[in-house]
Amino acid sequence: MGLTKQYLRYVASAVFGLIGSQKGNIVFVTLRGEKGRYVAVPACEHVFIWDLRKGEKILILQGLKQEVTCLCPSPDGLHLAVGYEDGSIRIFSLLSGEGNVTFNGHKAAVTTLKYDQLGGRLASGSKDTDIIVWDVINESGLYRLKGHKDAITQALFLREKNLLVTSGKDTMVKWWDLDTQHCFKTMVGHRTEVWGLVLVSEEKRLITGASDSELRAWDITYLQEIEDLEEPEPKKIKGSSPGIQATLEAEDGTVEMDEAPVDRILSCRKAGSIIREGRDRVVNLAIDKTGRILACHGTDSVLEVFYILSKEEIQKKMDKKMKKARKKAKLNSCKGEEEDLEINVEMTLKDEIQRVANIKTSAKIKSFDLIHSPQGELKAVFLLQNNLVELYSLNPFLPTPQPVRTSRITIGGHRSDVRTLSFSSDNIAVLSAAADSIKIWNRSTLQCIRTMTCEYALCSFFVPGDRQVVIGTKTGKLQLYDLASGNLLETIDAHDGALWSMSLSPDQRGFVTGGADKSVKFWDFELVKDENSTQKRLSVKHTRTLQLDEDVLCVSYSPNQKLLAVSLLDCTVKIFYVDTLKFFLSLYGHKLPVICMDISYDGALIATGSADRNVKIWGLDFGDCHKSLFAHDDSVMYLQFVPKSHLFFTAGKDRKIKQWDADKFEHVQTLEGHHQEIWCLAISPSGDYIVSSSHDKSLRLWERTREPLILEEEREMQREAEYEESVSKEDQPAVPGETEGDNYFTGKKTIETVKAAERIMEAIELYREETAKMKEHKAICKAAGKEVPLPINPILMAYGNISVSRMSLLEKRDIFHIYFFFSELEESLLVLPFSYVPDILKLFNEFIQLGSDVELLCRCLFFLLRIHFGQITSNQMLVPVIEKLKETTISKVSQVRDVIGFNMAGLDYLKRECEAKSEVMFFADATSHLEEKKRKRKKREKLILTLT
Repeated sequence: MGLTKQYLRYVASAVFGLIGSQKGNIVFVTLRGEKGRYVAVPACEHVFIWDLRKGEKILILQGLKQEVTCLCPSPDGLHLAVGYEDGSIRIFSLLSGEGNVTFNGHKAAVTTLKYDQLGGRLASGSKDTDIIVWDVINESGLYRLKGHKDAITQALFLREKNLLVTSGKDTMVKWWDLDTQHCFKTMVGHRTEVWGLVLVSEEKRLITGASDSELRAWDITYLQEIEDLEEPEPKKIKGSSPGIQATLEAEDGTVEMDEAPVDRILSCRKAGSIIREGRDRVVNLAIDKTGRILACHGTDSVLEVFYILSKEEIQKKMDKKMKKARKKAKLNSCKGEEEDLEINVEMTLKDEIQRVANIKTSAKIKSFDLIHSPQGELKAVFLLQNNLVELYSLNPFLPTPQPVRTSRITIGGHRSDVRTLSFSSDNIAVLSAAADSIKIWNRSTLQCIRTMTCEYALCSFFVPGDRQVVIGTKTGKLQLYDLASGNLLETIDAHDGALWSMSLSPDQRGFVTGGADKSVKFWDFELVKDENSTQKRLSVKHTRTLQLDEDVLCVSYSPNQKLLAVSLLDCTVKIFYVDTLKFFLSLYGHKLPVICMDISYDGALIATGSADRNVKIWGLDFGDCHKSLFAHDDSVMYLQFVPKSHLFFTAGKDRKIKQWDADKFEHVQTLEGHHQEIWCLAISPSGDYIVSSSHDKSLRLWERTREPLILEEEREMQREAEYEESVSKEDQPAVPGETEGDNYFTGKKTIETVKAAERIMEAIELYREETAKMKEHKAICKAAGKEVPLPINPILMAYGNISVSRMSLLEKRDIFHIYFFFSELEESLLVLPFSYVPDILKLFNEFIQLGSDVELLCRCLFFLLRIHFGQITSNQMLVPVIEKLKETTISKVSQVRDVIGFNMAGLDYLKRECEAKSEVMFFADATSHLEEKKRKRKKREKLILTLT
């Protein structure tokens, strides 16, 4: 097939103009041993690491396609767990910036991630109502916990006990025993969604935040402690109503249910409520790592900070209260002191949790994180709704603590959506303008080199020479800026309504504007004398006006400057002669107004994009419609031809950018990446770069590559992608006999697991072929009476060209090992048909005898035995294989255990040696320090003696 027309592929190059996206949460991360300096922020599908001190982006953790919804740093500070919109979780190394581990188990967006104290387990909650506990070290899922009826909002591991507590939008707080993986208690004391929970006071108290202005506090009493205390009341609680569903009435009349009253692990009693100042729902509730500072915020811009007192501080406070009560008792009445003291000295929740201060940020808070420095200072970092990161510091121990804003990251993006983009004539500078500011970006470094304040911008262009820019605003003004100084040169009232569109004339001497006041105005550039200096400066002069019957939405000059196209609110496009302003053509056919249009470089075609989701291609000579294309699933927001070609790009509210061929009426390619509707795009004068802006606050740079794009291949890839998506969405039971809804496996079938299973099957088939070939080869050698050369399989040659003598075992191991992926291991084996299992079991026996990867092989072996137990036990052929496996596995596992034990003992010995050495060093330091002090004292004494 000959290539009739060659297209070049455009690919995503970078994401910029974004400081942090709204869906995820901001967290402090430890880098280079520094705490409280670096923060991780979700940025669409990526994660940006910002240096708060310098305001610079220092690391990008590259995502794939899905938006980031949740972040959680590991306790050792070396890793960051990232949850995505599609339910996948990736764990990145903060040292290398690479995503080493991927977990697929959830069917919907991940809403919460929490590590346990050691960082070995990770609990994830999702909108699919499931909680999954993952083994981070083994890179596998441990178990799935089902019970919530709505999205999970928070999950916390307890430090001392193997318990997990979770909250959800179903108003429930559930306690899970991780030894038995069941829910042993459900707290139903909330009437609305529980948005957050924290454990404080050495995990003896639980604080929950719901959709009202209360923070509810619950006292937790563990069963073991109740049994230890020889008091009558707790024992009464423990023994009450055996066999009956126990319901405890809380203070405010809310009922608490225990699912198993006899086997109860702990009991929860409501201790009271803290009233927040905010009247709306709790959005985030968190404590710092010391567990002493509690903070929460609602849907506004205020963070409320509380201090949790220690036992000693509470005791001091109660002693003070006691003294006051005694004084009062002596002064006021002659009653018995003891009675009075009992009445007055009651410990309330306010005595234990004190309000410290409120931190008011410059915009609505989306998420925050706290860190308590050793000096006693509290740092709070905020991700705000308007694409901004702010850092505040506060000393909670001062009598009147005042929060101080210490840094903010603003330069890297606009506060609101970018509505207009332009390229400079040299393809280097990019202009972006939003509701309050204009920014000039360097395309190659993606750094912001100028920021200028403006009114709400709708359209823009670089003045020829690239030294000034012109902005059209929502109030109908033209604003002229000088780039070198960043100053506003002039503001002109151009239109009475919004100035929707501008088009630079091809002769570059002027431009035309169209506005909501039903007029098109022509302007010329001119040099006027500057009042402040002797030099002349650029200005614009209004020359002509074309009055129309409808609001003007878009204007465009033809390249020869003979015609002007004007799109109107009545869904038509009118073409006028530029010199006489006489009417030439009317293009009608769109059902909704034409929002965008462009004329090709040769003036032959005009393409129009409308809110009716169609793009129409017209001839400019007769005004005939060549083709109507259904372009997007929502309004077409922007359309522009690639310079010197009949190819054009459209951007839609359906989050896609599409390239079209106006001659063949073909859809060439789709650029996907934005997560919200796209407002505008700009193509560089060379056609090599595209910049697009979206409601997700990001600007994206797309680059033209040298790679040719063939339409048939593109369609094939599209179909493959659709198939892969349908495979991952299939909900058929993976285990035979498993009923719908009973899947307690933690993984999920994805296209990767299907591919991995296919690769394992290919490897087994290759092993079968090669073993048959070996037998044949031996027979041939025997018949010939000499060694005949064996043809080597090309696949094996690619993996190291193993010699014939060592082939029998090594080849099998090499084939098999290539195909394993740790995190997808179990799901891949789950998809594997049983016909391949006998061969795998034989191979496992040989591999384990060799002593290679015993731990990994045992994992695979036990998993296969678990899921194919019935078929394996009923198959007589496999009995000897299983017997052999039993012997080799037990011996090899005990060997591995001995090696690990020996190594552990060695490490312990080294640790003791190091400690002993460091103690010696410590004493040596102490004695030298003491001698130094003595020397100084003697010197001082000598000085005093000489003076006297």
